[in-house]
Amino acid sequence: MSTVWSIVGAIIAIIIAWWVVNIAFSIAWFLVKAIIAVVVAAAIFGLIKASLKSKDKKR
Repeated sequence: MSTVWSIVGAIIAIIIAWWVVNIAFSIAWFLVKAIIAVVVAAAIFGLIKASLKSKDKKR
């Protein structure tokens, strides 16, 4: 009977590990997307600021 419980325990451990890994990768992917978005936003902000600054100098 202990063999059956060992198999059931192993299956439950695999299922729980699958969920934990899935959640960890979801969080990691969200953080990567957030960092990329911040970098792109900063680059766009810099371009807009430089564009507006060059228009002010022409006046």
